[in-house]
Amino acid sequence: MENRLSAACVTPAGEDLNLNQLRAELLSKPRFVLHLKDIVAEALVIPQLTVVVKAKPPASGDVHDYVSSGPYWWPDPKQPDGLPYLRRDGETNHASAGDRPKLEKLQAAVSLLTIMSQVEDSSDYARAAARLLRTWFLDPRTRMNPHLRFAQGIPGICDGRGIGIIDTWGLCFLVEEVRRLEIGEAWTSEDLAGLKEWFSSYVDWLINSQEGRQECAETNNHGTWYDAQVVAFASFCGKEEVARDQIGKYSLSRIDQQFLVDGRQPHELPRTLSMTYCTFNLLAFASLAKVAARLGINLWSWKSPQGCTIAQGINWMLPYWLQEKPWTWPQIAPFRKSRAALLLEMAGEGVCDPVFSHAARSVSSHPLERFSAWEFSPTF
Repeated sequence: MENRLSAACVTPAGEDLNLNQLRAELLSKPRFVLHLKDIVAEALVIPQLTVVVKAKPPASGDVHDYVSSGPYWWPDPKQPDGLPYLRRDGETNHASAGDRPKLEKLQAAVSLLTIMSQVEDSSDYARAAARLLRTWFLDPRTRMNPHLRFAQGIPGICDGRGIGIIDTWGLCFLVEEVRRLEIGEAWTSEDLAGLKEWFSSYVDWLINSQEGRQECAETNNHGTWYDAQVVAFASFCGKEEVARDQIGKYSLSRIDQQFLVDGRQPHELPRTLSMTYCTFNLLAFASLAKVAARLGINLWSWKSPQGCTIAQGINWMLPYWLQEKPWTWPQIAPFRKSRAALLLEMAGEGVCDPVFSHAARSVSSHPLERFSAWEFSPTF
């Protein structure tokens, strides 16, 4: 495995996405800035987001434990109490989301506030982002415990599952935003140290828990996002050897597991939201490759023993995102092509290919879609 890992170590650490470019694009079109300000104004006054506010506590009795239900599970209409729930792939049951919507709001708000703090010279945005981060991760009264034992449970079947770990996929991008927060009065070195300690504990749980081992063994987008999380969080909190170990033991082989030589993704194409999941899985690989670059590992250029690469997977999807070919696999809900913008921007940067960068602009209607993992118009 050591030789396989060193084969990927061919370039120095990658650079962050160019925020100067984003700032220039936003300022060149005032309507973009005005629209962004309207949305960020909501994030500035968002109420505190915390796991401790729940309709009922989890099985542990500790309200600090994160709780969610499987998104595609529904009450059995044939049973008086609806139990056990039944699976309907791709059909989201929003009524049983638990803490997941609050986590998604946190991630979207921190992303927008941090980006806006880079665009405009104002401490208000960084201060609001810091307040949200402290409430969710640091304040003993409101913080989330660093584990997901009760994520994506199924009423009538189980309190939580290993695949619930995917609920925190967006934290890969949150730690990227935190890197951009300047240390000062709004966000102190003690705050940053506390957040790194939280993620260090979470990495330990991901690696050592039964749930983490189950998710690591998944061979579709769940396995990719598990790797992306372990690598991103370990790198963020200073556990670089843990990140390297995850890439060497698991991430390289996933490229063979999840792509055919032509770039298609056999584990995602049968899904009822196949285009969505193919894109989502590639975003995980892009996130993983970006962090790996900081460790001197070039996943973008690494070719598996079967000849598969991440870039081939993106190239295979490209004509469908650009609507040059019709999508002929299951997709029971509309797909917004802008969802591919961020990963295309990351790929363009990672492989220095202008084709990907131009495609990112083609599928996006606003430059922010190429720099944030979150919907441009979240509801706070």
